[in-house]
Amino acid sequence: MGVMKSENGMSRKGRGILGRRPRTRWQAEFPYHWDADEQVSRRELLRFAVMASGTLFAATAGIVILSYLNPLRTVRRQAIASTSEVPRNGAHYFQYPTAEDEAVLLHLPEGRFVAYSSKCTHLSCAVYYDSQRQLLVCPCHEGVFDPRTGAPLAGPPQRSLPIITLSQEGTMVFAEQEMPQ
Repeated sequence: MGVMKSENGMSRKGRGILGRRPRTRWQAEFPYHWDADEQVSRRELLRFAVMASGTLFAATAGIVILSYLNPLRTVRRQAIASTSEVPRNGAHYFQYPTAEDEAVLLHLPEGRFVAYSSKCTHLSCAVYYDSQRQLLVCPCHEGVFDPRTGAPLAGPPQRSLPIITLSQEGTMVFAEQEMPQ
């Protein structure tokens, strides 16, 4: 028992012997192998997938390598204060990197300058410098930070305060940030 075929090899549903539509006259005259186009072997599919993945990997690796070889970065500098404006064991509050972001510049007792974002890492309350205790304090939940490292010492904060990179040129202290072009 098989599929009923007519005299020209067609089944009743108008399909050829192998389940394909019969070739029309123009397809028979056109020099193209229609059967080869209808089937893609696993090997061809796998070869295409591997080549596409390899091309994508090579392009991504090339972009990464080029970005390391030719860094298009500029340093954004913002003057914070003169060294004479901030007494030893004192603080100077400023906005950085935007006008909405509060930051604090500390002149540590040993003479070194450090700067941090003054947003507490717990719930973003404003942190202030207590010169008597020589600690950065968050009044909202009694969080305490080390002024030398920005690391949390007490209270609910678990993360250090974000540090701001500083440079000093003469008597001016600058905040610096690398910016991609």
